Amino acid sequence: MSDEQIPSELRYTKDDEWVRVEGDEVVVGVTDFAQSQLGDIVFVELPAVGATTEAGAPFGTIESVKAVSDLFAPISGEILAVNEALTDKPELVNESCYGTGWLIRLRPSDRGQLAALLDAEAYRKSTESRAS
Repeated sequence: MSDEQIPSELRYTKDDEWVRVEGDEVVVGVTDFAQSQLGDIVFVELPAVGATTEAGAPFGTIESVKAVSDLFAPISGEILAVNEALTDKPELVNESCYGTGWLIRLRPSDRGQLAALLDAEAYRKSTESRAS
């Protein structure tokens, strides 16, 4: 059993992003599993506000002392906000991946895509199969 936090109210992708629905918008970040696998986050590159992204397409990168990884959009939509705090404090992703370490806020272009995301139990099984 892994120690990572997997909040039950969120939805997840197989690429280790989480999604929190807030009214007509969604907030996206990387999961506790992802940040623990990456190690110390040293840089995050995020898209411009107003840009659009497609489900499954890269929208930015996250760099740790170990590796550089693409960030993949969980659903299609328009970027409404990016977490500017990560420019100066990328370690917020390590410290609070579900809180102050969020990445982007977007307006979904197809809310039906949310149904295709994993629930907490399915995501837990996905991480357990990879954690060895």
